[in-house]
Amino acid sequence: MMRIGMDGRRLVTRDGRPPMRRTSRLGVPLLLTLGACSPPAHDVAVQLDWRPVDSVNARLPAGIRVYAGQNDGLPLRAWYVRIEERDPRITTRVVASDDTADNRETVSSFASEAGACLAANGGYFTMGRTPADHVGLLVSNGAIVAPATGMVVRDSVPYHTARAAIGFTADGEIDIAWVSSRHDSLYAWPRPPPHQPGRPASPTDAGAELWEVREAVGAGPALVVDGAIRVTTDAEVFFGSSIPLVHPRTAAGRTSDGALLIMVVDGRQPDSRGVSLEELATMMLEVGAVEALNLDGGGSSTLVVDGILMNRPTGGTTQREVMSALVTFCR
Repeated sequence: MMRIGMDGRRLVTRDGRPPMRRTSRLGVPLLLTLGACSPPAHDVAVQLDWRPVDSVNARLPAGIRVYAGQNDGLPLRAWYVRIEERDPRITTRVVASDDTADNRETVSSFASEAGACLAANGGYFTMGRTPADHVGLLVSNGAIVAPATGMVVRDSVPYHTARAAIGFTADGEIDIAWVSSRHDSLYAWPRPPPHQPGRPASPTDAGAELWEVREAVGAGPALVVDGAIRVTTDAEVFFGSSIPLVHPRTAAGRTSDGALLIMVVDGRQPDSRGVSLEELATMMLEVGAVEALNLDGGGSSTLVVDGILMNRPTGGTTQREVMSALVTFCR
């Protein structure tokens, strides 16, 4: 088992006690296989004509701005939102479905029930199981709903993991880190284990620190680290899956001045092919992310702003039900 340093302190607990703040780091992913689509795109130079969506922005506070991007040549359609988390009137939370029948609901439902002005899909979940289970870390209102993924097995070889997650501290700061769980505590790592296909890294507890967040959702892989593209696909054990291929995508990140960025890219459609992880990293870097990670994608990728479905999740207006979401409140 992976050894994680323990000093008796508790970071995020199941009794919902608010945690302390920690400086930001970048996160690590989990293993999930989506339906195979296009092969990976090798050209990561993605140029989009980003323009503010004035009709939507006019109804939002100044601290939230929505942009639409398009490239007819690729073709590609995408949207991103810049959210000023340090504005006391704006708060982003991670929420889990309260549908007791299957643990899933649409992103529009998340937004409507929470009274949120913005919502996007969150982490991975088991689509073939009812009720669904969250695959990877999920923390809501200070309580751990699902732990971080601790181990992935590939070709009968175990890989102990620390996976990408985005968290929000009690005082509104954003933190992206490679995260693992130990009982009811969370730990952040300065880098993911250096796994390679067929060669798992030796477990170590070097550099692990308690991760102090109130809300968090894990997915992965990491896309941008310290202001540079760093897609940690192998280290996060996504090799052998379809995750690196071209898909519809959702990503989250933070800017150097603490703003939250959420991006959704349509795919598998005549006017938008989707993007590879490297292309998604390039796009997040272009709009100002200094740290970013990939969230659940494919048919789950959905962005709702002020009650309006911005993208076409499955090529139309039908939304897939998901288990978790990022929701932003405007006061």
